[in-house]
Amino acid sequence: MKFVKYADIKNIKSKALKLADLISYQKSSVVSREIISKKTGTVTVFAFGKGEGLSEHTAPFDALVCILDGEARISISGRPHLVKKDEVIIMPANKPHALKAAKRFKMLLIMIRQ
Repeated sequence: MKFVKYADIKNIKSKALKLADLISYQKSSVVSREIISKKTGTVTVFAFGKGEGLSEHTAPFDALVCILDGEARISISGRPHLVKKDEVIIMPANKPHALKAAKRFKMLLIMIRQ
């Protein structure tokens, strides 16, 4: 698996854009693009190639995931969820979670820090 990170947001401020168009799929990769990064939280779009994912981990803050394209298998505290395009799920703080691309998928991740 290759992880590609894009941080250049200077050309997207004050423009109406389609979230799914802000990131492209790359074969056998997880691609991310941070849209907002502040002390209070982050907003990031991701593109996962089929079969790619993030291994189980925890985060100290709730995380809202919105699937923009495709579908993801998201496990929270060992409980599996199939989340499809236009659906959202909240991954609670301090609960183990993992993501896997059932099909390739794009998601918006919003993390708000306290």
